[in-house]
Amino acid sequence: MPEYPILEFDSAREAMLEPTRLIRPIDISPYVVVCFFQDVITKLTQRHAARVVKHLQSEIGKHPIYEIEFEGQRLTVFHPGIGAPLSAAMLEEVIALGGRKFVACGGAGVLNSSLAVGHVVVPTSAIRDEGVSYHYLPPGREVEADKAGIQAIEAVLQKHHCEYVTGKTWTTDAIYRETPQKVQLRREEGCITVEMEAAAFFAVAQFRSVQFAQILYGGDDVGSEQWDGREWTTQTTVREKLFWLAAESCLSL
Repeated sequence: MPEYPILEFDSAREAMLEPTRLIRPIDISPYVVVCFFQDVITKLTQRHAARVVKHLQSEIGKHPIYEIEFEGQRLTVFHPGIGAPLSAAMLEEVIALGGRKFVACGGAGVLNSSLAVGHVVVPTSAIRDEGVSYHYLPPGREVEADKAGIQAIEAVLQKHHCEYVTGKTWTTDAIYRETPQKVQLRREEGCITVEMEAAAFFAVAQFRSVQFAQILYGGDDVGSEQWDGREWTTQTTVREKLFWLAAESCLSL
């Protein structure tokens, strides 16, 4: 028996609560943008005729699943919540509904202060410093994003002449325990950003055999002597642009 419970990986394909037994598939587009920006989603409902096709439910309340039309194709959109456990559960349920090709758009802290607010980042892999991924994959240090998804995102960014960087991201459950020592360790390991969901997303996607990649933008700075919020949540134009880049990338998969 492993010393720590989190290392007790079970490869069983079915769990006691199995999404496909609890949730019936519906007629949604298999192309899905996972959008962390509620302000952008609100605009989609006001200006782009986004319509709710399903409500998922949790103790927080209702979680709407939207559909829009983009470039002549149907596209599913949803907000996954915040943090690996809720986001992974939401991803599971949208997969059960019929989602198959996913591109997420969100923000992340930067571990290098030279990475400007709003700069586009494409994670190639995630350090698994959270709990969810250990229930989907055997214990390991990192998990990779879908390679075809990365290629699709890069092709769209290059098409639109968007500057971007690729690299590892650090996924952690504890935003208030990003200590200077851990920041330095992750930086030495090659991480350029820190966030709370990517490792879980990539692990769930691999387990369920769906495609998942992500676009982030540089947000708050955790790589300096003192934390700097840099007003990263007010970057409205960046957030909208990132959503449409994610949408185009997703539909090209």
